Amino acid sequence: MPVDMLSVSPLSMEANTESHGKNVDGYRPTTDNGFDFSKLLEVKPRSHPTIETQRSLDERSFSEQLRSPRHRQTLETVKSSDCLDGMVTPSSRSAANTPRGSTPRGFNTPRHPFEPHPMIGDAWDALRRSLVYFRGKPVGTIAAMDPTEDSLNYNQVFVRDFVPSGLAFLMNGEPEIVRNFLNKALRLQAWEKRIDCFTLGEGVMPASFKVLHDPVRNSDTMIADFGESAIGRVAPVDSGFWWIILLRAYTRSTGDHSLADTPDCQRGMRLILNLCLSDGFDTFPTLLCADGCAMIDRRMGIYGYPIEIQSLFFMALRCARTLLKPENGGKEFLERIDKRLTALSFHMREYFWLDHNQLNNIYRFKTEEYSHTAVNKFNVIPESIPDWVFDFMPMKGGYFIGNVSPARLDFRWFAIGNCCAILSALATPEQSSAIMDLFEERWQELVGDMPLKVSYPALEGHEWRIVTGCDPKNTRWSYHNGGSWPVLLWMLTAACIKTGRPQIARRAIGLVEERLSKDGWPEYYDGKLGRYIGKQARKYQTWSIAGYLVAKMMLEDPSHLGMISLEEDKKMKPSLTRSASWPPHRF
Repeated sequence: MPVDMLSVSPLSMEANTESHGKNVDGYRPTTDNGFDFSKLLEVKPRSHPTIETQRSLDERSFSEQLRSPRHRQTLETVKSSDCLDGMVTPSSRSAANTPRGSTPRGFNTPRHPFEPHPMIGDAWDALRRSLVYFRGKPVGTIAAMDPTEDSLNYNQVFVRDFVPSGLAFLMNGEPEIVRNFLNKALRLQAWEKRIDCFTLGEGVMPASFKVLHDPVRNSDTMIADFGESAIGRVAPVDSGFWWIILLRAYTRSTGDHSLADTPDCQRGMRLILNLCLSDGFDTFPTLLCADGCAMIDRRMGIYGYPIEIQSLFFMALRCARTLLKPENGGKEFLERIDKRLTALSFHMREYFWLDHNQLNNIYRFKTEEYSHTAVNKFNVIPESIPDWVFDFMPMKGGYFIGNVSPARLDFRWFAIGNCCAILSALATPEQSSAIMDLFEERWQELVGDMPLKVSYPALEGHEWRIVTGCDPKNTRWSYHNGGSWPVLLWMLTAACIKTGRPQIARRAIGLVEERLSKDGWPEYYDGKLGRYIGKQARKYQTWSIAGYLVAKMMLEDPSHLGMISLEEDKKMKPSLTRSASWPPHRF
């Protein structure tokens, strides 16, 4: 794509100082002592100075950079430590650059009269060292800063990885970084996205981007990866969803609608939604996607309708519903969103939900049923139910299973999909409580010694060989195959607060504070209980650091929950006429 095309449709510079904050009202979860957490969900907008943005004429996609001889030499693999000095300004190393710029080692202020944990100061120092600057302005955080390992693509800013970092800065009253990131990702979306001879859809957001500094010309260049350099060459489905979710979090935190209301942001949301709401051959309201399209970015048998993508899809639709303006085609998208939300919520709650009663129903399914009267609509063979499910499923508790497809239910438990279902209100209040019950009943399996299992159980033996393609990184109880990821602590904490179970979050945070900093903030842990630092885990993983900070700040000030949580929408309960053969429904 020619550089001069980047001047099309420049981002509006005006800042609207009018506040449009809204209350977050949902069902009213309480703690064991009767405290009502729903009263704390309102986020009070903070006043911030107007933030100016610049458009770069030096931004290019990965594919264009690789075709350009002038930049080939700058794309060599380097150590993370080699590139830190070029990405971190001297001021970011200063001890004064700590939370809110006044407290050197945490939150020991009149508002927080207790003694903070020493990990908080260490985490903020590490998070600020990860900042990436473009033309003197912070635009994101790199994935990891491990000086002992080759950086590969860990020295890039990943869209999904930046979300906990962005939330941490928003909670700390530093929205400029988040605004800059949102703007830059939006610019990257507008580029031509070509992989070999194929052009991706217009609305695809990049998986990551990298800032290259030319010391001779004293200029910065930004390059992006839309999947052409990723393992498996899979384009990210979740990046666009996370961008919309973070845009709403920014708007809720600051009360500033000027960014979301710009024509470029409105167009960016419409492009993302157009990709996901397009008509096709699919008969389900869920979103069909390939392995490797989300946080689990390697082959793990989630092809089809993975719960993580469906929950993020649902949450992004609801966030876009609050941000889209009816002008310039927005009204049509709002109508399509409403229809899809209704169908998607019913489909997920009906077919993806599993508890003891539903498991018993599936166990007694008849097969080869036909017509609209069929109860076993996906022709699931009861003998295909894995043995571990019967032992894992408690009498009290439930969860959304990993996938639903013809003749096959993926009974695995996935953390992001279930936590996001709670935060987005895809799960009903009863289902949300059941998921929390499952955490308490199966603490050792899902949390263990280091929160939190990304999936359970691990694939082993012949199944691992077939499903993962003998992936040496996804061996049993490691990485995405049942590994423990500290970053998921922030999602667990948010879900705990929303459901009135803060004691679960406190217990999980206590486990993290025993080891995470001492171990060097690793990316993930191995083993059934998460006792061992991951075999190939990077240290000083930024989202492990940010995930801890977000969890800590959210637990100390639950009003932050309003950035990332949505109340239940009563309108998403369709009135359906069922056949006489339909069994009584639980909800």
